[in-house]
Amino acid sequence: MSDTVQYEQRESVAVVALNRPDALNGFNTEMRAALLAALEKAAADDTVRAVVLAAEGRCFSAGADLKAGFDDEGGVEAQLQDEYRPSLEAIANMPKPVIAAVHGFAAGIGMSYALQADLLVMAEDAFLLSPFTTISLVPDGGANWMLVRHLGYRRAYQLSVESERIPAARCVELGLANRTAAADSLRDEVIAWAQDLAGRAPLSLAATKKAMRFAMDHDWSESYDLEAALQADLLASDDAREGVAAFFEKRAPEFKGS
Repeated sequence: MSDTVQYEQRESVAVVALNRPDALNGFNTEMRAALLAALEKAAADDTVRAVVLAAEGRCFSAGADLKAGFDDEGGVEAQLQDEYRPSLEAIANMPKPVIAAVHGFAAGIGMSYALQADLLVMAEDAFLLSPFTTISLVPDGGANWMLVRHLGYRRAYQLSVESERIPAARCVELGLANRTAAADSLRDEVIAWAQDLAGRAPLSLAATKKAMRFAMDHDWSESYDLEAALQADLLASDDAREGVAAFFEKRAPEFKGS
């Protein structure tokens, strides 16, 4: 794996960290490939039950590395489809919770990665930024879809076209982030949260993620049908039997993901 992305495992938590600090973690071809490889590794490892997406250096990510340009065959559209999309979909599709830890700022497609995570914690002095109109571009990396669904059209459009910095506390108010943490303890707090989630029933976490992401694009009836099917599968699992037994025996359950 390229050193543009760091990967370490702490107990049942995989920590995936962007690592191009001299370029403000701007995405180039190498880092896009390395991030996908790291996410796929975490998704495939049964000993990993939660993932933290973080970054080294002064910020989470300044977005695309504009100095690298769009020299790949097909230009920016091919790059978005072939190099960015797979890792963004890997976050959404893996059955494990992904928590983003944003310090400094997450801008451009860096913001898209932060918002794509299942949970988002921001340093108290961090901010999100959609700067595309300042360079005559459109928000990308799925940012339009995510911002409109989180904020509604008018507020999402205003924040984007005015390239407004959205401070961490405001992100929590708007529902873009879950919570804030002191900058010097951000990663430790996020890892601790991930370790807590890793101790919960993995099949339940996966099913809830699947059901809720499905519900964002489907109606009540379709979502209800999926819930019912998932519930039937879960009720037949060993973990469900363990959870019920632990409840009646007044002890902590030991979930095995089966």
